[in-house]
Amino acid sequence: MIHTRLGCSTISFRHLDLDAALATITDLGFAEIDLGALPGVCDHVPYVLDAAAVDAVAAAVQGSGLRVRSINGDIGDLNEPLDRRSRTARDRHLDALLALAVATGSRALVLPCGALDHTPRRSLGADLDLVAAELDLAADTANRHGVELWSESLHYHRLCWNLERAQRLTDRLAASRVRVVMDFSHIVASGGDPVEFVGRFGDHIAHVHIRDAVPGNINLSVGNGQVDFARGLKALADATTAISPSSCRTAQSPTASGPRPPLAPLN
Repeated sequence: MIHTRLGCSTISFRHLDLDAALATITDLGFAEIDLGALPGVCDHVPYVLDAAAVDAVAAAVQGSGLRVRSINGDIGDLNEPLDRRSRTARDRHLDALLALAVATGSRALVLPCGALDHTPRRSLGADLDLVAAELDLAADTANRHGVELWSESLHYHRLCWNLERAQRLTDRLAASRVRVVMDFSHIVASGGDPVEFVGRFGDHIAHVHIRDAVPGNINLSVGNGQVDFARGLKALADATTAISPSSCRTAQSPTASGPRPPLAPLN
């Protein structure tokens, strides 16, 4: 059995249907998963997530015997201003993901740090203000369901693609319930240093994604890139005041984590 603090993302097996992905992860010896719910990347959780879909996904997960650490989801571009109809659709999707989190016993829902584009929609400051406000609002909603809200605050393909932007976003969230997901591959792909990431954000880190990378490319299996995992993991281990004993790491195989098609509207 693999150590209980190391889980596996279902995104690693996005080419399989959910039941087959869960069976494969179990056969590999994992006891815990991150459940992929990213439109255009992994369809293990349908984007049109009605009550029947929530029940079906929850039943599959419960039947597998695997625990769910987090649901890796997307409710749209958080730096995009919304009209009333779009706000209603986003709120409905968030509520559905949170219902799934409750049904599967997931500790947290993970949301992204803005659109899949480095260029702001308005200005960088205004976009970061909006992303922070949306994450803060989602965290308050999640809290009412007994679920934590985490964000992958540095994502190489998204608005907050480097350490500087991740810092500016995290500063805006300092008083919120939002916690940080650290992803080795995105940090290194952006030209950053995982040890510096821990030094900057250690107090906020709730969860860690493990995947290899080289500058400009996140899609490498562990051992095929330039990530110094020993040094980065030691920094995490040394940050005893930052990383709680219940925090864990999730392994991810290379995935199509680059630009995806636009999100389909909710019906």
